[in-house]
Amino acid sequence: MKMSRPSHSGATNPAASAPSTPTDPSTDPRRWKALAVLATGLALIVIDGSIVAVSLPTIISDLGLDLTNAQWVSTSYAVVLSALLLVSGRVGDRIGRRRLFLAGVGLFVVASVLAAMAQGAGSLIGARLLQGVGGALILPSTLSTVNATFRGTERAAAFGVWGAVMAGAAALGPLLGGWLTSSFSWPWIFLVNVPIGILVLAGTLAWVRETRDAPRVTGGRRDLDVLGALLSALALGSLVFAIIEASTLGWWTEQSALELGALTLHGPGPLSLVPVLLLVGVAALTAFLLVERRRGAAGREVLLDLTLFRLRAFAWGNITAGTVAIGEFGLLFVLPLYLVNVLGLGTLQAGLVLAAMAGGAFLSGTAARHLAAAIGAPGTVLVGLGMEVIGVGVLAALLGPATSIALLVVTLVVYGLGLGLASAQLTSTVLAPVPPEQSGQGSATQSTVRQLGTALGTAISGALLAAGLASRSDSLTGEAARYGQALTDSAGSILPQLRAQQTAPGTLDQLGTVFADGSRLAMAGSAGFLLLGLLGAIAVRRAARRS
Repeated sequence: MKMSRPSHSGATNPAASAPSTPTDPSTDPRRWKALAVLATGLALIVIDGSIVAVSLPTIISDLGLDLTNAQWVSTSYAVVLSALLLVSGRVGDRIGRRRLFLAGVGLFVVASVLAAMAQGAGSLIGARLLQGVGGALILPSTLSTVNATFRGTERAAAFGVWGAVMAGAAALGPLLGGWLTSSFSWPWIFLVNVPIGILVLAGTLAWVRETRDAPRVTGGRRDLDVLGALLSALALGSLVFAIIEASTLGWWTEQSALELGALTLHGPGPLSLVPVLLLVGVAALTAFLLVERRRGAAGREVLLDLTLFRLRAFAWGNITAGTVAIGEFGLLFVLPLYLVNVLGLGTLQAGLVLAAMAGGAFLSGTAARHLAAAIGAPGTVLVGLGMEVIGVGVLAALLGPATSIALLVVTLVVYGLGLGLASAQLTSTVLAPVPPEQSGQGSATQSTVRQLGTALGTAISGALLAAGLASRSDSLTGEAARYGQALTDSAGSILPQLRAQQTAPGTLDQLGTVFADGSRLAMAGSAGFLLLGLLGAIAVRRAARRS
């Protein structure tokens, strides 16, 4: 490998020019320690995306949240992540990925403290939004640093670690959340981030090397894509916001106005604001792509290099990653609500059930590279997604008011095994054809797609759950009919309250059946998106073979 010569222009990075630091990051003796620090930082923000899931019923009860607020507590984090990842990825390429990582971890720790102190829906959602900003600074910094630091077989191993952490941490979040909520209280699901974040900051200062790209200069100035940044944030934010609020505002005809503090917003005429927001999102996305194509053709700086999508494995891989994330996080939003509200499990018990996913993901994530050596990374992704589709499909068929816990655990183990195989190898497959100098854009693009899928997964799953509850509530009779709307508004948390009040078993059975049916519809939606991901993975495999 050809070593780059140090610059003598006077604009060198002090960390990079220190005598003890090698010029080529791939020969840095601290690189594996750095990987451990980056993986811990990644785990911090991935766990936070799923740790809320099993604690959400308790938070709903304590803070008096409705279904829309519950969706926002779960999704606001991912909305900001998806809206800012492209921007932060390019910022990290320019000012330094290590510097951005440090800023992100610091902000994330502060936001976690604010979330733990929240006394209502507004303050908790606001803190989650701030956590999302911190996470948006952290996530692309980790992946692009790994891509810029490791080479050859080491890069494949490093990506394997990154993917295994991504899968395992997401599955571990509910277990950790259940334990903290039952042993202490729900604010501890956020406070746990503080000591871990401090350790990550110390490890970063000690071991992580600074990497950055040379800035492109036009007309004597740095050519920053400010318009692209604004359009991408507007597009992603508007689309996700519209889907989340659709169940409250109405998909077409206005059901209620949008309340933003003291501001009340209505749609045009009888229309809801949702189609307006969707139109704004699509228009902003179209404008963003046109701006990026025009700037790229002119040789100017771009936020998203559209030429990357000429790499078929990269293009199909991102489609696959997005649809898979929708399915995976749709499951994580609905299943804990079902376990706590319908089956009557405590938060720790629900976390232990969901830990079956974590166990399967960790086992298969560590073994994924051995299977990849035998059948290839794209083939491993296919096997993993096939197991995920089977697992969620079985859940969609099984969920009922008295489903066996043992059967759920076995099904989740199968799903978790598939999750570990697919996640560990999909990242390396998608980024394999991306040149190292474009690692920031490539990793930020994939991270954006994943996080957009995460936000859409919660939004779509919540919308399907609400639709299922609304359609089945008409079947309620007697005393149960009084609680039909409350069942939807409370995201099912009224069921534990009614049990505590020793409500008649017949009423509880009816309400439990309705919520289970709504959960099955949401699970079927998750299975459908995972199936689309499986079809996309077939295209990825074909593209990888041709390259």
